[in-house]
Amino acid sequence: MFESEKTNVFWLGLIILGLASIALFSILWYMIVVAQPYFYADYYWKSLVPPVVGGVVFILIGLYMMRSGTKKKQEGRTQLLTQ
Repeated sequence: MFESEKTNVFWLGLIILGLASIALFSILWYMIVVAQPYFYADYYWKSLVPPVVGGVVFILIGLYMMRSGTKKKQEGRTQLLTQ
């Protein structure tokens, strides 16, 4: 999928994707493990909707940056290596 040359935008998108994934996983883990035994877990779900939506949005932004941050290799031309 990302077989071409990676630019700085690609690496920044990868960092954003990783941080958003960690944040989203920690929020979901908290909801499943910690808030489960409480009777008023509905309050926790309502209060954590904005961070979950934000995490999903940042994951999509990171994937888009990774996709657009690659340079396509020109086909039909040979690239000369300079030393």
